Amino acid sequence: MWTVKVVGLGLVALSLSLEVLVWVVRRRRPKNILNEVLFFPSEITCTEAIFTPSLHSCLCTLPHGVETSFSRLLCHILSTSSSLDLCVFAFSNMDLCRAVLALHNRGVVVRILTDKDYAAITGSQIGVLRKAGICVRCGVKTVYMHHKFVVIDGRLLINGSLNWTVTAVQSNMENVLITEVPKLVQPFIKEFHRLWEQSDPSAYLRSGDQNPAQNRNDVALFS
Repeated sequence: MWTVKVVGLGLVALSLSLEVLVWVVRRRRPKNILNEVLFFPSEITCTEAIFTPSLHSCLCTLPHGVETSFSRLLCHILSTSSSLDLCVFAFSNMDLCRAVLALHNRGVVVRILTDKDYAAITGSQIGVLRKAGICVRCGVKTVYMHHKFVVIDGRLLINGSLNWTVTAVQSNMENVLITEVPKLVQPFIKEFHRLWEQSDPSAYLRSGDQNPAQNRNDVALFS
């Protein structure tokens, strides 16, 4: 009887040890972390199916069902579920504007930082986004706000040379890196937060600038 008990306890201990070992192995196993590189210019294709997956056919003459760098970029942006923080120098691409508006209409919290001068040029989509109720802030310093990065849901970084313009997407040699590596994503989250606070229009008015009238105009246009 004593031998049976010892053997039984031994089997229980072995079973528990195996469970602990499996748990440790699973914890140490690297997760599938997204790392992707996109290069531009991108082939011009139809994007309707990306915006409307239920669409069965489209009558436009552009190629259909072709995966491109731009279609991959759109898919990543439209995968946003809770928050999108965008820091971009120039924004005139209407498909990217459409994607951001779609997120806003789904209840995603969208914040945009952009350059004050380029926000007002002909073709800029910044005014369209602001009219839709999306919060946009512009840099208050004299230097260009030349960043081009996006943080999606606080976990996914899209960063590179690409401005959000038709020329950049279709005509320029550009690159975009997409990653979920936390040690790369976190500094961009921190930088966005710093620039967002720095560009707060109410703080700008309180700064005691020598041209308060111009300050008020800037706040009215870009806050």
